[in-house]
Amino acid sequence: MESTLRKPVDVSSPFSSKTVRTLYWITTAVFCLQIGFTAYAQLNLPQVAAAFTHLGFPSYFRVELSWAKFLGLAVLVAPAPPRLKEWAYAGFAMDLASAVLAHVAVGDGPQAWGWAAGTLLLWAASYFLWRRVDESRKGQPHSSNRSADVAP
Repeated sequence: MESTLRKPVDVSSPFSSKTVRTLYWITTAVFCLQIGFTAYAQLNLPQVAAAFTHLGFPSYFRVELSWAKFLGLAVLVAPAPPRLKEWAYAGFAMDLASAVLAHVAVGDGPQAWGWAAGTLLLWAASYFLWRRVDESRKGQPHSSNRSADVAP
């Protein structure tokens, strides 16, 4: 005899895990493009170097920060342990929040700190979605091909 009881419905998320993964990768791709462009600009564009000087930072800090961003981007898009991704996200949060604060501290207006603030919103979306993907992946049985499904 067939049971008349329905299977419980997961009401914790209005989106399927596939939708969350897709949103994660779209958001993260846009975030990575934005951070990658800023890292490139910090290394190559004289007006960006001048902005660092305006903020009171030494030239070597601009170079170190750029390479740290490239390293963080690699961690976000490559299969890496969740703790390492967490550190990359933390580094980006500190970078972006510090950029906004540095511009505000020297009296710059929203035209100067707006990009950092917008990128911080992208960061928040990517991080939130990564946490959702990571939680759903932990709830699944172990698979030897798990990193091929999603590498948050």
